[in-house]
Amino acid sequence: MTKILLVDDHPLVRDGIQTMLKDEASLQLAGSSKTAAEALAFLANEEPDIILLDISLPDMDGLQLCEKIRVKYKTVKIIGLTSTNEAGIITGLLQRGGNGYLLKNMERADLLEAIQTVLKGRVYLSSAANDKVLEQFQHGKTAKEAEVLLTRREKEILQLLSDGLKGPQIAERLFLSPLTVETHRKNLLRKFNANSVQLLLKSARDAGLL
Repeated sequence: MTKILLVDDHPLVRDGIQTMLKDEASLQLAGSSKTAAEALAFLANEEPDIILLDISLPDMDGLQLCEKIRVKYKTVKIIGLTSTNEAGIITGLLQRGGNGYLLKNMERADLLEAIQTVLKGRVYLSSAANDKVLEQFQHGKTAKEAEVLLTRREKEILQLLSDGLKGPQIAERLFLSPLTVETHRKNLLRKFNANSVQLLLKSARDAGLL
């Protein structure tokens, strides 16, 4: 029996994946977590065979969580789930120990193929994700562009910062807690090696992200 942990904060996604898996006798949805904290708490008590991991979580960057999990849990297979088909995020996930990448508009057959592929020790990329990675290499992106990997939420917050909004205003606009917005802001500063929002925005513009 292959045990699966699903980590995603969207109820529709969780319900959809649960429905896709329910008739597969060899697959068991062992747990479902809405946040990184819940996922880590689950892993402290039980290690699944596969983790289906949302790249954009409310309390932690999914890429950071992937790296954190991989350090402690060497054998678990991690398949990224996202609605964002971006080469930087795809390669970022694989560099941090991910084993596969699925878009959330996947068909049931795609999910089952991804699970079987990573269980065999191979990397799985959806056809759209594979095309995106090839496109990155064909266009020869610079090392700087490849290193700045932003999640969907970070891009939203970066744009709102560029629009002149402050933390509390961004929190209200995105229906997030001020603490969550501050965490994302600090992650953005770290990723761009900036010590101020002004420098962050300049670096983001230089990298073509604004």
